[in-house]
Amino acid sequence: MKRQSLKKQAKRERRIARIKTRVRGTSSRPRLAVARTLKHIYAQIIDDASGKTLVAASDKDVKAKGKKPIAVATEVGTALAERAKAKKIAAVVFDRRDRKYHGRVKALADGARAGGLTF
Repeated sequence: MKRQSLKKQAKRERRIARIKTRVRGTSSRPRLAVARTLKHIYAQIIDDASGKTLVAASDKDVKAKGKKPIAVATEVGTALAERAKAKKIAAVVFDRRDRKYHGRVKALADGARAGGLTF
């Protein structure tokens, strides 16, 4: 059983590395990284040149009580876009990490676009 989980983790790390070779954030166009767990969703805008997180948002910041997960992800994206606007960030590069662009990850991206971010 333990062997299988190590194999799974190695595959996940390989997927992340493959995406990260193509997606790199700069100071003019930072990276929007999405992290999703079974219960929560997190997003941050990162400047890879300096290695600093510029803006972050999660479902813990948004009033998510009693809402469906897709609606919560959309709100997180909108909240992130508002915070990015306040820091004068308009364009980002989307980093889905090892997740498919589907479901909550897509909803967060759509919410960020609706909030005014371009990618």
